[in-house]
Amino acid sequence: MQRHRSGGRGAAVRFRTAGLGLLAAYLLLVGWITLRPLDVPWVSAANLHPLAGIRADLALGWREAARRIGEGLALLAPLGVLLPLAGGRPHASTWGSLMRTVAAGALISLGIELLQTGVPGRVVDVDALLLNTVGVALAHLAVVPAARARLRRRSARPPRPAEEPSQGPTPTIPRVGIAP
Repeated sequence: MQRHRSGGRGAAVRFRTAGLGLLAAYLLLVGWITLRPLDVPWVSAANLHPLAGIRADLALGWREAARRIGEGLALLAPLGVLLPLAGGRPHASTWGSLMRTVAAGALISLGIELLQTGVPGRVVDVDALLLNTVGVALAHLAVVPAARARLRRRSARPPRPAEEPSQGPTPTIPRVGIAP
């Protein structure tokens, strides 16, 4: 009995399942990091002016600015890979996938910022929203197109022979003409 390998369909289901599990775990981690109350003696005012916080970080020096901006970029950057992985569509359009992923990342970041308004010690920062969204886009552009191209090449290859030993050539039946 020959075993047939499941084609790209089985692989897509496995990728989607793994992506959904990793995405759920990552979102729980991000929620725990960003929505815990802080014990601080005072809280700065909310930053509702785009790029004002980044300018303030740059005024502190390049090391401190690089650390703070890097943290903002890195917080939600894994979503740039996990969201398309959870979608499980290796033949999706590059630009369409980028737009969907960036929009979802921006909405998740906005949701986090809005939820932080009710958490003691946390304030809304529009620059965090911008940096998180740019981080999602950069991670998506750096990983997803190359990974999808590799998956497409793998699925285009002819399947390898089965691991079971061959049972010989397929028997043929000689054709018999129609009787008069």
